Amino acid sequence: MDMRLAEDQELLQRSVGEFAEREVGPHVMEWDEAQKFPADLISRLAPLGLMGIQFPEEYGGAGMSAVAYCIYIEELARVDPSVRLSVAVHNGLGAAHIAAFVSEEQKRRHLTALARGEKLAAWGLTETSSGSDAAAMRTTAARQGDCWVINGAKQFITHGRTGDLVVVIAMTSGDEGSRGILAFVVEHGTTGFRAGRKEKKLGMRASETSEVMFENCRMPGSQMLGAEGEGFINTLQVLDAGRIGIAALAVGLAQGAYEAARDYAFERRQFGQSIGTFQSIRAKLVDDAGRIEAARLRARGEPTTQESAMAKLYASEIAVRPSEDGVQIFGGYGFVKDYPAEEVFRDGRLTTIGEGTSEIQRLVIARQLLAS
Repeated sequence: MDMRLAEDQELLQRSVGEFAEREVGPHVMEWDEAQKFPADLISRLAPLGLMGIQFPEEYGGAGMSAVAYCIYIEELARVDPSVRLSVAVHNGLGAAHIAAFVSEEQKRRHLTALARGEKLAAWGLTETSSGSDAAAMRTTAARQGDCWVINGAKQFITHGRTGDLVVVIAMTSGDEGSRGILAFVVEHGTTGFRAGRKEKKLGMRASETSEVMFENCRMPGSQMLGAEGEGFINTLQVLDAGRIGIAALAVGLAQGAYEAARDYAFERRQFGQSIGTFQSIRAKLVDDAGRIEAARLRARGEPTTQESAMAKLYASEIAVRPSEDGVQIFGGYGFVKDYPAEEVFRDGRLTTIGEGTSEIQRLVIARQLLAS
C-alpha cells in the first residue's frame, strides 16, 4: 500500500501545522498553567473546516476522509495535545455519534451547528464505578409516557462544563443488560442537567474535564440516538472510530516530543560538541523516529474494531517513549517548565488511558484474533 500523502493531503498537513504553530504554539505553557480550555480558539478553527472535518458539506462539514482527519489531529497534537484532545472529542465522539445515529431532522438541528463550530459537543460514557467495564454503568433512563427521565452522573467528561451539548449513555431499569443501554442528546440549560466538579489533572490541562450530573432530567423520545436495543453496539462503534483519533493524537504528541528533543540535542553543547553527536543520544533519536513512523502507518489504517484497537494500543504506548526520552535528553531542563519536555511527558500518559486503557485494547484485540 502506498502511504505517501496526496497533494491535497500535504496541503492540509502544511496548513494545519502552520496554523497550530502560529495560533496555538505561543500559548501552550500559558494555557497549561491556567488549566483552562481556550474556547475562543474554536472560532479560528471553524473557518478551516476543522470542527467538522469528516462530516458532509451539506451539514456544514468539510467532507474529508479519515486519513485527512488523522493528518489534522496529528499536526495539532504535535504542537499541543490538550487542544487536539478537545477538538477530537468534539469531532470523533460527540458529533460523530450524532452524525451516525440521529434522524435527518436532528442532524439539521445539531450536526450543522457542531460542524460549523457554532456549538461544542461532549460525550458521556465513563462513571466512577464503570470505567473499563462500561456496561456496568449506573446512570439510568426510565420511560415516562413519551419521555425518558435520566438520573446519574458521568465522570472525566471533556467539555462537561463548556460544551453546548453532551451525548449521554444510560441504562434502562429493566433486565436487558447491555441491550438496555441508550444514548441521548442533552443540551446545556436542560432542567435536571448540570456540570459538576472540574478535575485537576496531571496532563492535558488545557482540555477541560469535569463531572456531569443528571437529576430527573426529562428528555423527549426524539432526543434518543439510534434504536432501542442498539445503544451499546452504537457506542462501541463510535469508540472504534474514536480510537483512531487517539492513535493520531499519540503520533502527533510523539512527533512533537521527538522534534523538541532533536533540536535541543544539536543546540546543547558539552565537552566541546553538541550532545546530538553522542552515540547514546543519537540512538534514542533514531529509535524514536522509527517507532513514530511505524505508529503513523498504523494510525492511518481502517477504523475496524481490531485495527482501531491495535492502532490505539501501539501508538499510545509508543508516544510514551519519546516523551520519556525527551526529558532525558533535556537533562535538568527536562524537569522544569521553561522547556516543553516536561509538559509533553505529562500529556503523553493519558493516551494509554483515554478511550480504553492499553489493557482493554489487548482484550479487544484478543477477542478479534482468538475468537473460537
